[in-house]
Amino acid sequence: MFSIFKSRKQLFSEEETRLIVKAIRHAEQRTSGEVRVFVESRCSWVDAIDRAVELFFKLQMDKTENRNATLVYVAVKDRQLAVFGDEGIHQKVGTAYWNNVVAEMLQSFNRLDYAKGIADCVIQIGDALTTHFPYERDTDKNELPDEIVFGR
Repeated sequence: MFSIFKSRKQLFSEEETRLIVKAIRHAEQRTSGEVRVFVESRCSWVDAIDRAVELFFKLQMDKTENRNATLVYVAVKDRQLAVFGDEGIHQKVGTAYWNNVVAEMLQSFNRLDYAKGIADCVIQIGDALTTHFPYERDTDKNELPDEIVFGR
């Protein structure tokens, strides 16, 4: 028997996926902030930051209590990426911080080490979130899933 549907090639190995999810969980254990990673093959006809903003709201990441969620967006085949932080964290770190995070992620991507670049980016974002939104045992809850979201 055959299927008319093509099987989707995984963008990351199981080990790479675990590395990224581990980074998300590690970052979120130290802060009330939230980090999500969205990966897809293509980002055709739209700027990566515009796509990240679209997905941020589609994933309802703006609903966190402190408006301190951050989305790391990567379109692998189109070689585009963006990091978008909600107003709570953006007011604390500013545009220069996000530009630096993206530049550092690009260094790993240029070495074709995508999973490590994403994981390192998530840890760096977690550090900033910890500084400005530290973990509070009595009130913190995981407001968003930790798994990677895979798009088209």
